[in-house]
Amino acid sequence: MNKKIIINSGIREKRAAVLVNDRLDNLFFERDTYDRSAGNIYRGKVRDVLPGMQAAFVDIGFEKNAFLHINDAYPLFNKRQRKKFSRHQLKITEVLRPGQEIMVQVTKEPIGSKGPKITCKISLPGRYYVFLPGENRVNISRRITDQEERNRLKNITRELTDDQNGVIIRTNAYEKDRKLLEMDYNFLSSLWQRILSRYNRSRAVKLLHSDINLIHQIVRDHLSPEIDRVVIDDREDYKNLSEFAEKLDPDINSRIFLYERERPIFETYGIEQELDKLMQRRVWLKSGGYVIFDSTEALVAIDVNTGKFTGKKNLQDTVFKTNLEAAKEIARQLRLRDIGGIIIIDFIDMNIKKNREKVLQVLEQELERDRTRTSLLGLTELGLVEMTRKKVRERLSELVQKECPYCEGTGRIIAETTMAFQVIRQLTSLASREHFEAILCEVHPEVAAVLIGNGGEKLKQLEEELGKDIYIRGNNDLHREDFEVIEKGSREKLRNLALPVEPGQKYRLKIEDRHSDNISAGIARRRGYIIIVEEAGSRVGEECRVKIEEVHRTYAKASLLANS
Repeated sequence: MNKKIIINSGIREKRAAVLVNDRLDNLFFERDTYDRSAGNIYRGKVRDVLPGMQAAFVDIGFEKNAFLHINDAYPLFNKRQRKKFSRHQLKITEVLRPGQEIMVQVTKEPIGSKGPKITCKISLPGRYYVFLPGENRVNISRRITDQEERNRLKNITRELTDDQNGVIIRTNAYEKDRKLLEMDYNFLSSLWQRILSRYNRSRAVKLLHSDINLIHQIVRDHLSPEIDRVVIDDREDYKNLSEFAEKLDPDINSRIFLYERERPIFETYGIEQELDKLMQRRVWLKSGGYVIFDSTEALVAIDVNTGKFTGKKNLQDTVFKTNLEAAKEIARQLRLRDIGGIIIIDFIDMNIKKNREKVLQVLEQELERDRTRTSLLGLTELGLVEMTRKKVRERLSELVQKECPYCEGTGRIIAETTMAFQVIRQLTSLASREHFEAILCEVHPEVAAVLIGNGGEKLKQLEEELGKDIYIRGNNDLHREDFEVIEKGSREKLRNLALPVEPGQKYRLKIEDRHSDNISAGIARRRGYIIIVEEAGSRVGEECRVKIEEVHRTYAKASLLANS
């Protein structure tokens, strides 16, 4: 089995893909518009205690307070409270009170209208261990099956730990020598002492520790002996990745390579095309069958169909082969789409009992490869397969898409932030293939706003990265998923084309909206180019005569003429 990790360090985002036999098997990404919080540790303040729910809401600095159940408050219990808890007699009001400050860790990020979920059971993942403060236990990954190796790792670990803290021995620890294990344990132990020190010196609400960035997380959690190579397309990130890997395990460095071709790395490895498929409801199987994914707030329903596959023997054989292929693909899609919560799978009906058992067995085996906790509950009375997958963050479709304003929720379109990143990737690809000094593009105004940024800072960063002058024009007539290149050429030619006004010129323009930061000013447009008109905020919907005062790359300023 050939396994690779491909990392794309793009402008304002980083993406990592795991390929198994050159097929996309897992996906991770990090954006400057999305703050990951799972794993972060905070000093929070209890706001509300709810006896009826045996829970509390804790302020950790988010828009919505975090949810803490009594089961996750166990480290706060004293001996008497732990005895009452074991007999199901402990009340949440005996443990927590409003105004109390506590250390908590985010286990589930905010999803939809719900705030984050937190726990007082802190865990710190390392390369070979998961450090468990306050827990006197040593557990080991079930994926390490060799009993002699399990005993060796446990013996080494018991010599490193004390009776105050515990650990989980990770799969990556397999056959690693004591020195590497000791380095990892000491690093995690020191990290915990630093977190404790910050907690003791701070007051709520305070972020005490945030999880490492995507590239470091890939090395820590996913660069196992099974990975043949890691390929990354940014020289600075390649250097940082190599230095980080050297500290964790010197053997890793020989498997890290810098990608130096002009063609974008995700295009070279066929990943970009795979990502487009992840946004579709229908997933085609090699046999000609297909699987449909439908999401609701309560659950995700998955339906298997034979489609164009007619088989060669009989109906039951066709159904069995389709279901087997679908079981493998469903497990893969759950990882790639990061689907969590309750999942119902409607396989094609199978009359033969051993076929039903085999399909469930294959599904269970494929789910074992998933790092996110899953639970296969078996068949319901209606013949549906019921399972759950731990929900840590928004699923992929929620992160990269948004509810469609055109169809009011009956369908989905790409979000303006995701569309902006697609435009950046297309511009990067154009810049690598063609020679030009400047380019003029048209996109939907909301996409343009993301690309340009406040005061044009994001556009300036993009221009510096690509070494081109870039003009972004908003066009309300364009669909949010549309992107058009109007012209490419010299800087002088594009400037004359992209800036349709000059200082001193006078126009009659319609005031379309108020300025978001200055309500006394109005917004008008000429050929998609933004014109900020002073003192026109109260004239929305009217045509006014204006005089251009200043002209900038992404906007102009104008004054309102008298008698207009």
